[in-house]
Amino acid sequence: MDGRKRVNIKLGIFVEIVLKPHQRTGELTQGVVAKILTKSVSHPYGIKVQLESGLVGRVKNIIE
Repeated sequence: MDGRKRVNIKLGIFVEIVLKPHQRTGELTQGVVAKILTKSVSHPYGIKVQLESGLVGRVKNIIE
């Protein structure tokens, strides 16, 4: 699913995000969504979320 649309992101789903320091390398971090931080319906770089681990980044992949 597309991580650039807020409607696809739900609390508790498993996602891969890119952290701010890893934007150049594209290194992905996996985790479970605890908070959705982006207010708009979509974002070209991915919806910003906070994982249960406390890490914040933009959603690149939704793992089903």
